[in-house]
Amino acid sequence: MYTPKEVALNYSEYGIAKVTTPIPKMFVLAILAGIFIGLGGVGATIAPSTVYGTNLASVGKLLGAVVFPAGLVMVLIAGSELFTGNCLIIIPVLQKEIKMRAMLKNWIVVYIGNFVGGVLVAALTVFGGTFNLFDGAAAGVVLDTAVMKVTMPWTDALFRGIFCNLLVCVAVWVSFAAKDVAGKVIGMFFPIMLFVLCGFEHCVANMYFIPAGLFAKDNYGYALAYISEHGSSALGSLSWGAMLTRNLIPSTIGNIIGGAGMAGVSYWFIYLREGAKKAPARAGSKGKKKR
Repeated sequence: MYTPKEVALNYSEYGIAKVTTPIPKMFVLAILAGIFIGLGGVGATIAPSTVYGTNLASVGKLLGAVVFPAGLVMVLIAGSELFTGNCLIIIPVLQKEIKMRAMLKNWIVVYIGNFVGGVLVAALTVFGGTFNLFDGAAAGVVLDTAVMKVTMPWTDALFRGIFCNLLVCVAVWVSFAAKDVAGKVIGMFFPIMLFVLCGFEHCVANMYFIPAGLFAKDNYGYALAYISEHGSSALGSLSWGAMLTRNLIPSTIGNIIGGAGMAGVSYWFIYLREGAKKAPARAGSKGKKKR
């Protein structure tokens, strides 16, 4: 395996390649990542629905946590662009190998692409009847999850976002240390499982979870499964505006703090800081692709 310092050096080069990818390709790769994470979210929705409405809710949470890492496995092994993982691009920025504006351009393009992918998965699964499974219990989980995410306190979403992306970026970091696919999968599995099990907030995953609830809200059969457990009043809090202001904004800020700040800056400071003074800007300074 690679040492942590070798991982830092390798990611610095990897980050340069990310910001110099042509925008059309970057956007399509971002849509794919949104789809992959969304599909991981579908699995994490279906798994706990097997015990929905019983006294085994804790078991359901564990089942979802075990399934969800499949999304990041697809992102990293199949190849795509994920906003939360790309928070580590702060490393080559601090190395002065790319400009801040190049990183921000990548973040914006990838964030929008991830959103498109997540909403696409939400729409296709809801309108395709996926959540009719287990006598509609899956629909109950979809709505329960979405309502919970838009009704939690703003600061909860922020703080949960910090720990979430710290763990996601550690998962990416550990996967970079491995030299084979099996090592990458095993290495990234446990940090991702941990963040799901703890209920931390991942902005890209929420681009699937909340739209799925919004689409399901307007489906009578799906809504009935939720209303039978919780009543109808809670569904009134579920809206596109609430998704943005109550969840995506605070969780995104938290993800940046945890990923770029706590993970990226810390690893740069530990392993690369001394070399940063000598490193010339190599990408993003004039908007041209450089190697």
